[in-house]
Amino acid sequence: MTATTPHTPPPDTPSPAPLRVGLIGYGLAGSVFHAPLIAATEGLVLDTVVTANPERREQARAEFPEVSFADSAEELWARAGGGPDGLDLAVIASPNKTHVSLATAALRAGLPVVVDKPVAGTAAEARALASLAEERGLLLSVFQNRRWDNDFLTLRALLDGGELGDVQRFESRFERWRPKPKGGWRESGAPEEIGGLLYDLGSHVVDQALTLFGPAVRVYAESDVRRPGAEADDDTFIAVTHAGGVRSHLWVSATAARLGPRFRVLGSRAGYVTYGLDPQEAALRAGTRPGAPGPEGWGVEPESQWGTVGAGDEVRPAPSLPGDYPAYYAGIAAALRDGTPPPVTAAEAAHALDVLEAARRSAREGVAVTL
Repeated sequence: MTATTPHTPPPDTPSPAPLRVGLIGYGLAGSVFHAPLIAATEGLVLDTVVTANPERREQARAEFPEVSFADSAEELWARAGGGPDGLDLAVIASPNKTHVSLATAALRAGLPVVVDKPVAGTAAEARALASLAEERGLLLSVFQNRRWDNDFLTLRALLDGGELGDVQRFESRFERWRPKPKGGWRESGAPEEIGGLLYDLGSHVVDQALTLFGPAVRVYAESDVRRPGAEADDDTFIAVTHAGGVRSHLWVSATAARLGPRFRVLGSRAGYVTYGLDPQEAALRAGTRPGAPGPEGWGVEPESQWGTVGAGDEVRPAPSLPGDYPAYYAGIAAALRDGTPPPVTAAEAAHALDVLEAARRSAREGVAVTL
């Protein structure tokens, strides 16, 4: 008889039933990111999509023939708490202004929650949600997929290996060339919409900086509305001083006619420079799915796109690690099954919102803000 460890079920032990997920919203975030990644995660199943839009329903049904639909989020709350039709997780991928109210309702109904970034418009709201989740004993996590970008994972490996020495300056750019506004709530100037690049792309670059280099103690920002007809910020710069002494310079823009490096990281021994975006979003938009057969594998970047590491004239290619967005929902499944910490916590999201709020105030008042 083959011995088994306490963590390895015997071969004849049936696998646990997959955790059933209700996805609220099937726009860009829901259809391109959340639905495919949920469906690709072992132990999760996309059970229900909340959308009343007939075109989006057809889009979802074409890819996920077994999925059910609901007209409103309230239909999910009634299915919390187990049972033959019960749900195990609510994923909120609806417009930003709905995040807090929907997450609150889900937690009060007894459902664990994943919320797309930004989880809220203020750090206080994020901390209130975190307190509610803790009070109810429920998972609350924020979808910060850019922690699993190939360049970010590569940079973390370089830092962990000490190849850059002591980092002095971290430059990060998330830039686009979109001279004409596309419209919609993401570009709305209405405060309740939580639109603009500061809270959209800024949520990514700030989260990455804090994850790499720790808490912020000082924030300075410049934020502009550049394009004719635009309502919300479309060209923003954020300078963050970290408690450990690293300075992060972060750019988000829709008006960059020439794109700068995605990362330029300067250390006492060497620097790391890389251009271009991780390939996973483009793959998801094109309909490629994690686990599908492919010539290179998921998240793999061609050698021609690798960054470089070195100092002075001694520079070499830095092989890019594969990007791994599927790791986020694998971490969520493990947290729900085993009680491990979620891959991104609401407390971490609140710290990022502290910086975003300080940046907004700094840009408005023309001052540096101490946290």
